[in-house]
Amino acid sequence: MSTLTDRYVDAVLRRVPAHQRPEIERELRASIADALEGHEAGPWGEHEGEDEAGGTAQTGGAARAERADRAEVAVLTELGDPAKLAAGYSDEPLWLIGPERFLDYTRLLTALLVSVVPVVALAIGLPVGLQGDWRGAVWDGLGAGLTAFAHLVCWTTLGFAVFERLPLPGRTGSKAWTPDALPKRPSRRLRFTELVLETVATALFGALILISPRFGVLAPQLWETGQVYVFLVLAVAALASSFAKYYARWSVPVAVAGSLAGVAAAVMLIWLAANDRVLNPAAGLPGWINTVLIVISAFTVLNTVIDGVARAREELS
Repeated sequence: MSTLTDRYVDAVLRRVPAHQRPEIERELRASIADALEGHEAGPWGEHEGEDEAGGTAQTGGAARAERADRAEVAVLTELGDPAKLAAGYSDEPLWLIGPERFLDYTRLLTALLVSVVPVVALAIGLPVGLQGDWRGAVWDGLGAGLTAFAHLVCWTTLGFAVFERLPLPGRTGSKAWTPDALPKRPSRRLRFTELVLETVATALFGALILISPRFGVLAPQLWETGQVYVFLVLAVAALASSFAKYYARWSVPVAVAGSLAGVAAAVMLIWLAANDRVLNPAAGLPGWINTVLIVISAFTVLNTVIDGVARAREELS
């Protein structure tokens, strides 16, 4: 029968590459033998004469065999789980995302979640709400957001896990951090200028929409259904999110609210233009204007996602 040591060594060798097994076996057996000698010379051998003095029925040989078994169990217990020991010999990580990549993983995942999930939820739910089914819009938006959340977590985690295990040539550990890696803060004066320009643009845009009935350019149903007022509210909300980004410290709730506000108006405009509900047919305007509105709105959505990811990664650095 194989001894505990044989079984332990076999359990370790099954988990290491074949070309490493002979060397690892020799090293492991030598380590176990040295540890057993230390135990025999230590506490396990101190009571060798107690059998006769205590009047026990055990022979000296049986007592020594029992002590040897106990020493073997103690040594193997100290070595620990053979799977963990094998991972140490073969340099194979036991974690899904290791410490060298974990911060990059959490930063990227957070950035994607706060930017992409709100966009997906709005893109699916808002058009349903504009058709009058706001309960369905909530459920569809939540379902789409949760689906996007699950996909982002799954594929980002899988990507990092695979990348960490790829035998890429010349790979080294994480680059040593220095203060040079600190992100540069954008000029507050520049950000304030952008905020002023956005405020003026929103005010002018809102004024043009409000006086548009005099020119008959926009579709009358926008006013009849109240969709134009929803659009104006979303534009004001986007402006409010810009003020929050300027005056408030970055946080996940602020980032999510900013993404929602920045995308909602664009998604609504895409839906209206795609269904030819923006322009008044009686005005005789060319149909390519709807295409231009869709392209501009899609660019706005994409820019919001990219800016949100960049801002989140900057703040989490």
